[in-house]
Amino acid sequence: MSKSDYSASNKEIESTESVDNKLSRRRFINILQGIGVTAIGSIIWAGYVDQVKSSPLVLRPPGALDEKDFLTSCIKCGLCVQACQEAVGKEKYPLQLATPDSNKPTGTPYFIPRDKPCIMCIDVPCVPPCPTGALSRNRVTNEKTKKLDINLSKMGLAVVDEEHCIAFWGIQCDVCVRVCPLIDKAIKLEYKRNERTGKHAFLTPVVNSDYCTGCGICEARCVTEKAAIYILPRELAQGKVQSHYVKNWEKGDELRIESTPSQIWTETERSKKRAVDTLNEGIKADE
Repeated sequence: MSKSDYSASNKEIESTESVDNKLSRRRFINILQGIGVTAIGSIIWAGYVDQVKSSPLVLRPPGALDEKDFLTSCIKCGLCVQACQEAVGKEKYPLQLATPDSNKPTGTPYFIPRDKPCIMCIDVPCVPPCPTGALSRNRVTNEKTKKLDINLSKMGLAVVDEEHCIAFWGIQCDVCVRVCPLIDKAIKLEYKRNERTGKHAFLTPVVNSDYCTGCGICEARCVTEKAAIYILPRELAQGKVQSHYVKNWEKGDELRIESTPSQIWTETERSKKRAVDTLNEGIKADE
């Protein structure tokens, strides 16, 4: 082999090694980029999961399933928001789709009553477009008429802050009652004597959970700087009692008592007595 041929061969080898090194470096960089993208995706997903778990106060459209079931059913298509916009108008429609910075599960529909409450459309246009049943027709369908009824929706429950509601101060205010779509049903005024003055009366708002739809119109119209009546998801606004408690004045509970095996009830000498006799135990008639 001549000297020139040997030199050319070395250059070819060096060139091949250089190409291999470049390819190796490129593969390494690509691997690092893949790891970086995966890591970022994991962080974003973890943040999203945390966000879903930390959003207990979000209010959903009419007919929404319980929050846990809603989140697994909603495909974030936005059709309910589009229907709301078309029915109400671009400037007034209340439903929004959550964005990553809204601190709510991204892509899901919600509304903020103080800003734009649900205006209680009679035909409930946001429910029919839902393709998965996350907004359930059954929850807002009247059993008698078989038609959608907005008054059956349970978007939340109005709660009155008695400390800051001026009606509880003795100032006449019935705005929340007058603007309520179910006036004197969902919210009504209760008369109370003003013991402080002895000659005036309180007319205070009382919410009936059986009728309140959680539309939020009362919160939006409240005259205080920060609303003294506000909407909470029902699971947060209401307590829950165990099934063994009964209401003697409700027929359903009376029937339940009759059908309950007697052996589950604990009977003692004291339980056989009337409540008034138990309260008067140890008290003599002349005392």
